[in-house]
Amino acid sequence: MIIDRGHDFPTDIQSALQHYGSDMWLFRDNPDAVTTRAVNIYQGDHRGFQYLTPRRRITPNDLTGTKFDRPSNVHFICSPTRAQSIVNEIQSVPEWHPVTIFEPIPDRCVPAELPSLLEVLPHIDILSPNAEEALSLLSISDLPSKEVIEEACMRFLNYGVGPNGRGHVIIRSGELGALVACREKPAKWIDAFWTNEDASKVVDVTGAGNSFLGGLSAGLYYTNDVYEATFFASVSASFTIEQLSLPKLTSKATSVDQEQWNGDVPSARLKQLKARCHWHASY
Repeated sequence: MIIDRGHDFPTDIQSALQHYGSDMWLFRDNPDAVTTRAVNIYQGDHRGFQYLTPRRRITPNDLTGTKFDRPSNVHFICSPTRAQSIVNEIQSVPEWHPVTIFEPIPDRCVPAELPSLLEVLPHIDILSPNAEEALSLLSISDLPSKEVIEEACMRFLNYGVGPNGRGHVIIRSGELGALVACREKPAKWIDAFWTNEDASKVVDVTGAGNSFLGGLSAGLYYTNDVYEATFFASVSASFTIEQLSLPKLTSKATSVDQEQWNGDVPSARLKQLKARCHWHASY
């Protein structure tokens, strides 16, 4: 992750980030600017997001010449129009063909944005809105249910996701789980890790989508299979929603099978989640 530090970057946040290790951060100092700040606003079921200071956008070109140059997966959260610009930038780099994961920004998940989305869909590999965003884009007024979400997913696939229509759609659906689908295989539901019986474990869902798709990228790295990677995604999100802010790296280890987050081992949660999935045994 690229982090632009302004002259007012908080030292406590710096220390907290460094606790996770240096491999995942690239700090860039901007001594003449303030650090970008924003606020999430919750009013009932409505969530808003507002920048408090000028924002600085990051593009694929910012990765050039850094330790993150030419990653195997690129996840971007933006409008469909900006997604097309990002894809164009990626395609301009010779011999770089990452998996592109597009998460439409919530305030652009409206029917008026559908034409722009349809233009970029053939050029991305994975489309992943949440359920409410997917239904809004498609002007579906029904409340989210598995049947309604499956209908929305099929409509996106029929529009054509990815080159030659061979991309995937993953609709993140909260406690219902996540629906993953492509044209070549039947759609499948992946459970949310925490069930209704574990309601006390869900403290704050802020960042769950980011964590989900970060976990998806990790799963793609290990399995090269979108369906399998969605299990990793669900497990990743399960750690993020257990508390305000970031999960705690409670035990570092040389092996990912031993590393502990929030006192638990991610690989153990992955095994538990797969065991609950009836179709996975025959997949």
